[in-house]
Amino acid sequence: QAIAGMAAGAAIAFPTIVPARVLGRDGAVAPSDKINLGVIGIGPRCTYVLTSMLGLNDVRCSAIADVQQLNEWAIEGKLDVSKISTGVLPQISKQYVLLESGGALGKGVGPLLISKKEHIGRSPDQKDSTVALPGINTTAHFLFNRAYPHCTNKKFMLFSSIEDVVLQGECDFGVIIHENRFTYADKGLQLVKDLGHYWEESTGLPIPLGAIAARRTLPPETLREIDRLIKESVTHALLHQREKLSDFVKQHAQEMSESVMRQHIDLY
Repeated sequence: QAIAGMAAGAAIAFPTIVPARVLGRDGAVAPSDKINLGVIGIGPRCTYVLTSMLGLNDVRCSAIADVQQLNEWAIEGKLDVSKISTGVLPQISKQYVLLESGGALGKGVGPLLISKKEHIGRSPDQKDSTVALPGINTTAHFLFNRAYPHCTNKKFMLFSSIEDVVLQGECDFGVIIHENRFTYADKGLQLVKDLGHYWEESTGLPIPLGAIAARRTLPPETLREIDRLIKESVTHALLHQREKLSDFVKQHAQEMSESVMRQHIDLY
């Protein structure tokens, strides 16, 4: 109470001076008017789109985060534009609209259910089976639930930890995404079910892994501009494939093998 009283007294005695840019003067954009951008993944496409986006005065990158973290923030409505898992879309569709560019939609790109050899023949649906998953709101979890609706023993964690958890025997099964689809066999793990293939067979549709969502309240011209920049970045990445991976990509890769990095970039 004493500190609060002193602060109040100080506020009365001394006027608060703030830079003009905070109020949006002198051509600056006020922080409250800036678009907050959330990003997952680092690579040629991400690098190019970030460079383009951050060249705009009214955009700031608020987070480069794991997709589950971005899903949770989208549910809370924290970000204006964000990469999301398609699996979380039903929960945020009133607040966000999908952009036309930058989504991950295809065939042969889905998550994989893996285990150690001794668990082959068992089912994740068994009461004593434990399954590691990369986030409750991820598309991987959605697809797993579709294949194994009666599984109850689930452990959610960062996607890059799942292989090790299965290898160490902390979980019987794991659902892997991203680079791990190229590394699990070399570590002695075996494929139980290709969840993407299961989706394709049961629906006849490509797998909607992820997308970029924007707040519905953003002006239409702003949505079009963001969409244009993302489309431009994808086109740029496809037209400028590098023979050697940049140091930037290597620094942010989950796996150190350059062949795995290249497979990951080429697939997605």
